[in-house]
Amino acid sequence: MAAIAHELAKQQREISVAEFFEKNRHLLGFDNRRKALLTVVKEAVDNSLDACEEAKILPEISVELIDMQNDRFKVIVEDNGPGIVKKQIPNIFAKLLYGSKFHRLRQSRGQQGIGISAAVLYAQLTTGRPTKIISKIAPDEPAQMYELHIDTKANSPEIIKEGIVEWKKEHGTRIEMDIEGTYQKGMQSVDEYLKETAIVNPHVTIIYTTPKAEQMIFPRATSELPREPKEIKPHPYGVELGILIKMLRNTEARTVQSFFMNEFSRVGAGTLKEICEKAAIPPNTKATEINMQQAERLIKAIRETKIIAPPTDCIVPIGAELLEKGLKKEIKAEFYTSVTRPPSVYRGNPFVIECCIAYGGELEKEKQADVLRFANRVPLLYQQGSCAITKSILTTSWKSYGMQQSSGALPVGPIVILVHLASVWAPFTSEAKEAIAHYPEIVKEIKLALQECGRELLRYVSKKRRVFDELKKKGYIEKYLPHVGEALKELLQLSDKEKDRINSSLKEILEKSRKVEELYEVVHDKEEGKLGILGGGESEEGE
Repeated sequence: MAAIAHELAKQQREISVAEFFEKNRHLLGFDNRRKALLTVVKEAVDNSLDACEEAKILPEISVELIDMQNDRFKVIVEDNGPGIVKKQIPNIFAKLLYGSKFHRLRQSRGQQGIGISAAVLYAQLTTGRPTKIISKIAPDEPAQMYELHIDTKANSPEIIKEGIVEWKKEHGTRIEMDIEGTYQKGMQSVDEYLKETAIVNPHVTIIYTTPKAEQMIFPRATSELPREPKEIKPHPYGVELGILIKMLRNTEARTVQSFFMNEFSRVGAGTLKEICEKAAIPPNTKATEINMQQAERLIKAIRETKIIAPPTDCIVPIGAELLEKGLKKEIKAEFYTSVTRPPSVYRGNPFVIECCIAYGGELEKEKQADVLRFANRVPLLYQQGSCAITKSILTTSWKSYGMQQSSGALPVGPIVILVHLASVWAPFTSEAKEAIAHYPEIVKEIKLALQECGRELLRYVSKKRRVFDELKKKGYIEKYLPHVGEALKELLQLSDKEKDRINSSLKEILEKSRKVEELYEVVHDKEEGKLGILGGGESEEGE
């Protein structure tokens, strides 16, 4: 048996993360060729947006897809961002799990440092061609060019070619890669992804050239950059036992008191005293000497102590007004309503839910609602059925808001429902970041946002129906009014002059009744706190 054990031991070896994803690329969103094309574009565009915003530059992004035949495409994404310093280029693009955002608690699109390097790996696996990167950090600096592969055994960049090239741009980054893919229009296409990106990033201009050489421009709706999110320390409610022990082992704090007050947010002297009393641990105990049993008591004490929610300046919601502007820019409807919920918390992580609804106009009437899902300003186009956003919409009673709905189904009618989650750590169901996990706190906030928008939708739909019914009745009266006049003339033997006077009186009564109805609508809307303008879809607060 010993010989067998030694033989088996020889077969064991370390697997690099690049080798793992080389064999499990479906985990990163490269399930099939159509999805792979979308994922490559998405990762490059997300990186460009984050870089521009961190450098306080209004993003202008160019995306070009060139059909090279036989299911091969050249993907070119170029931005006007701050560029990347030369020594960092190989690691950023050709080393998985290399990045600056994983340990920062603040809202951002990327987190793990996998996305763009996984796209480079996919290009390498499917076409064997290296990825070409050009980057420039200032007008007086040269443009650096690299052609890269990934050494999957070592998870390190393999430089195929490097040098300096001519590039007219003052600063920015350009990435070119050849990949296997399939281009199709529709809800899960590159076209749809860029359109939805333009909706929730109203400060961005995107110039897109399709494989059929058609150019689409998504202009920005505002020239104001989003506020930069601030980094926060972890909140005690979001820390599990293993993480707490690791933090205690690595801390530079001398005592438990200084550890909690320096390493966590929202832990003051009073809160710390309560935690230590419940855990029966003196505050001056050395932090590095806390054992497993004491750590368990600390976790239990944290759960039993009321701690102020974490600060929310680490997240930057789009805002109801800008969200509505973005949706109006790309989707034509007759009515829009939006809401940004107050910040909430799951597992110590702050988050904000935003919702916007478009109704009527050019939207199709006899079809299920279109659902647009977003997390940290990034569209989620796949795994709709697995997402907390979809679950929240399905379990909302849309009949209460004037829509048709079968049990457990999306509402039917000319409606688009947009939901956006902004969080320091969006809880995705997989590494591909395609669906939000079903945390009760998140589902509750989504439903509250949907209900707020739903109430505004009901007011509009009800008013539209009342006005329609009134116009219908008025049409009937106006249609038969001349016949009533003729009948009265014959019955009462009236002259033509008297008949005209009666017709005028009846029309005057009809007009007065319409004005009374309008006055009622205004008073009713003021009581509700909002004045709706029929047909325009806009509203202003009642005074």
